[in-house]
Amino acid sequence: MRIGELARRTGVSERSLRYYEQQGLLTAGRTAGGHRDYAEVAVDRVIRIQELYAAGLRSSRIARLLPCMRDGDGGPSVVATPRLVADLTEERERIDRTIADLVRSRDTLDEVIDAARGR
Repeated sequence: MRIGELARRTGVSERSLRYYEQQGLLTAGRTAGGHRDYAEVAVDRVIRIQELYAAGLRSSRIARLLPCMRDGDGGPSVVATPRLVADLTEERERIDRTIADLVRSRDTLDEVIDAARGR
């Protein structure tokens, strides 16, 4: 499929798809005319990349994790390693810390709102 169709099907801009290629996150073949030609599995791959970005991972970390994940369901592939578990555990701990920070911030805001309301 061409880049425009992949963008439409995933909701990701063509510019982002080109960036994913530059970062080694996504690959495309080329047509005889030099246009990008993506396999059907690219849809799942782009969705997975978006999920990992949404979780706060950087492209360099995503590039290390993707080879260890299946595109269809995101589960571990046969090449998953103990390093993958360590990397994912580290990311989960970072997310937990961020959540705790956000909860503290929200609690502080609640106190300020209550004080401003005269409670």
